[in-house]
Amino acid sequence: MDEQVLDSRYSWGRLALSLLIACIGNIGMWAIIVMMPAMQNDFGVDRGSASLPYTATMIGFALGNFLIGRMVDRFGITVALWGAAISTAIGFVGSAYAPNITVVAMMQFLAGLGTAACFGPLIADVSQWFLKRRGVAVAIAACGNYLSGTIWPMVLKPMIAAGDWRQAYIALAIIVLAAVLPLSLFLRRRVPLAAQAHSDAVNSARVRSSGFTPRQLTWLLGLAGIACCMAMSMPQVHIVAYCADLGYGPAVGAEMLSLMLLGGVISRLISGLLSDRIGGVATLLIGSTLQTIGLILYLPFDGLVPLYVVSAVFGLSQGGIVPSYAVIVREYLPAREAGTRVGFVMMATILGMALGGWMSGWIYDQSGSYFLAFINGIGWNVLNLGIVILLIQRSRSATRALTA
Repeated sequence: MDEQVLDSRYSWGRLALSLLIACIGNIGMWAIIVMMPAMQNDFGVDRGSASLPYTATMIGFALGNFLIGRMVDRFGITVALWGAAISTAIGFVGSAYAPNITVVAMMQFLAGLGTAACFGPLIADVSQWFLKRRGVAVAIAACGNYLSGTIWPMVLKPMIAAGDWRQAYIALAIIVLAAVLPLSLFLRRRVPLAAQAHSDAVNSARVRSSGFTPRQLTWLLGLAGIACCMAMSMPQVHIVAYCADLGYGPAVGAEMLSLMLLGGVISRLISGLLSDRIGGVATLLIGSTLQTIGLILYLPFDGLVPLYVVSAVFGLSQGGIVPSYAVIVREYLPAREAGTRVGFVMMATILGMALGGWMSGWIYDQSGSYFLAFINGIGWNVLNLGIVILLIQRSRSATRALTA
C-alpha cells in the first residue's frame, strides 16, 4: 500500500541524502558570522553596522523558508533547491566584489534566500516520508544546519586568519553549485497522496485536542519561535566577535562556534528521540528551559577554558528547540500544508535570530559590553517559556473538555 512508504528504507535513504545537501547548502547562514570581524576591519565600520549583513542574511533566510516552503508544496523540493543554489551563489559572488557593507548586506539577502531551501523546506519534505519516527527524522534533517556550522568555520579558518574573506566567498559559491544541483535530482519523487492521507488520519485526534484552530496554533508557534531565537542569537551570532573583544582572537571564536554547534547536533538528535516518545510540545518545553540555563552561565564566566565549556553546554541545551516546532506542526496540522506551515514557523524563528543578532550588536555599541545583551536574551527566552506553558495548559483543558 502507498502508506507503507512511510518510515521505509527509501525514507531513510532520502533522509541521508537530504542531510548531505543540508550540510553543504546551509553554509550561506554561517559564513557571514565567521567573516563578520574581517568585514568590520575591511570596511572600517562599527559592530552594529557590521552586523547588518547578518541581519539581511537572516531576513532572506526567513522569507525563503516561507516562500520556498509554499513552492515545495506545489512543485517538490528539487525545483526549489535548484533555484536556491543559484541564488546563494549569486549572493556569495556579489558579496566578494562588494565595495561597502551596504552592498554586502544586499547580496547576503540573496544568499540567505537561497540557503533557506536547505532548512525548513527540506525538513518539511523529509517529514512527509515518516510517521512513527518523524521526530528523529526531522531532528536528523535539522542537524544539517548545525553540522554545516560545525564543519565550515574550521574549513575556512586559514582564510579567516589571513583575512581573505572575499576569496572564501567565491570558493563557497562554486562548491554550492557543484554539489547541490546534481544531488537534488535524486529527490524528485513525491510522497503518494494515500500516504499523506494516512498521516493526517493519525494526527486528527491531536488537532482536536490542541485547544486552538490551525491558524491560531501556527501564529502562536511563530511568536514562540521569534522569542526563543532572539535569545539563541546572542551566543551564536556574536561569539566570534565576543572572543575577539576578550583578546582571544576570531579564530578561537570560530572554534567555540563549531563546538557550540556540535553540541547542538547532539541536542537535536536527543530531542528527536524524545519527540517520538513524549511529543513535540513537551520536548520544546525541556529545550527552552535548558536554553535559559545555558544563557545564564555566560554571565559569570569570560575565561578561555570556561567559555569553551559554557559554549558546549549552551549547544547541548538549545539545539533541539527549532526542530521541535517542525515536529509540532507535523503532529497537529495537515500534511498537504507541511511546506507552507513549517516554512512559516521556521521563518519566525529566523526572524528572531535576525532581530536578536542586530539587537545584541546595538546593545554592545550602546553599553560597550555584551553583558546587557545576554540579559536581553534571557528575557526573551522567559517569554518563549510562557507561550509553551500556555500551549500545554490549553491542550490539557481542551482534552478534559472533549472527554467530559
